[in-house]
Amino acid sequence: MPFGAKDLETYRRDERLGHKLLTAEERIRLLKPYLPPPPQSTPKPRAKSTASNNENDTKTRLGVRRLLKRGWHVFVYLAIHFFFSLYIRLRQAYHAVANGIYSVYYHHHRTPELIRRDVKALHRLPKHLSVVLTLEDHRRSGAGVERLVNEAAELAAWCASAGISQLSIYEKTGILKGYLKETHQAISQKVHAYFGPHYPSVSLGAPHMPTIESPALPLATSHEGIDNEEIDDEDREHISILLISAEDGRDSIVDLTKTLAEMAQRKKLNTADITEELVDAELSESIMHEPELLILFGPHVDLAGYPPWQIRLTEIFHLRDNQGVGYQVFYRGLRKFAQAQMRKGR
Repeated sequence: MPFGAKDLETYRRDERLGHKLLTAEERIRLLKPYLPPPPQSTPKPRAKSTASNNENDTKTRLGVRRLLKRGWHVFVYLAIHFFFSLYIRLRQAYHAVANGIYSVYYHHHRTPELIRRDVKALHRLPKHLSVVLTLEDHRRSGAGVERLVNEAAELAAWCASAGISQLSIYEKTGILKGYLKETHQAISQKVHAYFGPHYPSVSLGAPHMPTIESPALPLATSHEGIDNEEIDDEDREHISILLISAEDGRDSIVDLTKTLAEMAQRKKLNTADITEELVDAELSESIMHEPELLILFGPHVDLAGYPPWQIRLTEIFHLRDNQGVGYQVFYRGLRKFAQAQMRKGR
C-alpha cells in the first residue's frame, strides 16, 4: 500500500537528518504497516527437492532403458552368431558327407581304365586343365614340398588317364620350380605306377626354364611278357605339365608393358601394332595358353595371384568347404565343364 503523507514526510525528514530524528524501533514501527505479510512456508527448498527427485527418477529410468537396450543388442549379437555358426556346421557336415560318398563311389583305385570309364559319358573334356595348389601354412619344409609333389603327381596321372594332354599347376610361391627334376621324377614314377610299361611320356617345364622330357623308353625292361621292342615310342601318349607361380602373372604383364613401351619409344614398334592380339600372343608364348578349366581345391574361390590374362574365358570350378586334393573334386570339375555352356560373352 502507498505511504501516507504524514508518514512519508516524517521518513524523509529523518533521512535528511541522517536518520537521527527517529530511532531504529520507531523506523520499524513506521514502515511495518506498509510491509507485505511474511511468507507462511518456504517454497524454494521444496521446489529444489522436487526437481532433484525428478532428476533422480529420470536418471534411474534412463539407466534401466540403457541396460535393457544393451542387453537386447547382446542377445541379438549372440543369436546371429549362434544361428550362423549352426548353419556353417550343418553345411560343412553336409558337404563332408557328400564328398565322402563321391570319393567312395568314384574311386580310381589307381586304374586308368576306371578313370576312362568315369569320363566316357562326358561329351567334352578340356584340352588344357589348370589347378591351384597351396603350400600348407606357407611352410617351405620338406613335408610341405613333398605333399605338393605328390599332389602334382596324382593330378598328372589323373589327367593322363582321362586323356587330357596339357596340365598347368599353379602354386603361389613357385617353390616347385626349384625342384623341377625331383617333381618330374615323381610324376614319371606315379604315371608308370598307373599305366605300367605303356605309361605316357611326360614333359615338365616352367616359364623361362628348360623343359625336362621323359626318357625315350619305359622305365621297366619288360612287364607281363611285353618287351621294349614291342612298344612303339611314337604311339605313346604324352602329357605336358607346366609349373607357374605368382611371378608369372601380373609381373609378366608389367614386364611386357615396359618392353613394348621401350620398343615404341625407340621407333622399333609402331604404337598402332600394339593390340590385344599382340599382347595375347606374347603372353601365351612366354607363359602359357589360356586353360579351358581351372579347378580350385580350397574351401572357397581364392585365385591367390593366378595370372589374370590367361583366365579371361576360363571355366572356374571349386567345391564349397572342400579341403585338399581329391579325385572326386577332379571328376566333378570335369563333369561341370562338360555341362557348361561356352557363350564367350554372347
